[in-house]
Parts: sequence; C-alpha cells; structure tokens
Amino acid sequence: MDCIELFKKAAAAMQTDPRLLALTTAQKACDDDQALQELIGQFNLLRIDMNEEIGKSERDNQKIAELNEKVGKVYQEIMEAPAMVAYNEAKTAVEGMINHINAIVNTAVEGGDPMLVEEPSASCTGSCSSCSGCH
Repeated sequence: MDCIELFKKAAAAMQTDPRLLALTTAQKACDDDQALQELIGQFNLLRIDMNEEIGKSERDNQKIAELNEKVGKVYQEIMEAPAMVAYNEAKTAVEGMINHINAIVNTAVEGGDPMLVEEPSASCTGSCSSCSGCH
C-alpha cells in the first residue's frame, strides 16, 4: 500500500478522534445558539457601518471611534459566550493535533524517525524549518 492510501486511512481515523468530534459538536452548538448568532450578525453590521464610514471622503472620526468601540464590545461578548468559549477550546485542541501530525510528516520528510516525534509545544507551528527542536 502506498503512502497516499495510508494517509487517507489515517485521515479517516482522524475523523473519529474525540478532539475533532468535540470541535464538530462545538461548531453545531455555536450555530444553534440564537443569541450568539444575533451577536455575530450585530458585529458584522457594525463592521460594515464602520468600513463605510472609513471609506467616505469626508469621514466622521468621532463616529468611527464610536463604531469601533461598539465593535469591540460586541466582539468581547461573542468571545465570552459559553458556546464560543467551548468552540475555541475545541479548535485549539484540533490545531494541536494538526501541529503534531505536521511535525511527524515534516520529520519524516527531513529523514528523521517519525516514531520519535512527541507532541509539539503550544507554540509549535508544525514547521520544523523554524524550530530547534522537538526531535
């Protein structure tokens, strides 16, 4: 079996990983949270208003500042919403898993032993070219 087929099987197995399942569940919870969706809609409308004001030839800097403050407050409400907190935590866990996978692949491509790759630290990007060392 060639490596592409093996990676396809690994990707299928990844779809049953609890971290990915948690992300899917958290995304659905965000989508189903009507209050959160209304905040997101409000945020988007405020950003549109602010961008329109910024784009005017004779813009009102006080209005821009007020809109920017409103955008910031709504953004903070969105990010503090329980469903969004759970989503971001789940997303971080999946990103960690992807970084680990990338570190394994990069190590193999560079001729290292992929079986020795440990889970990268939180700051790992999965690119070994800028790293001094998980392997």
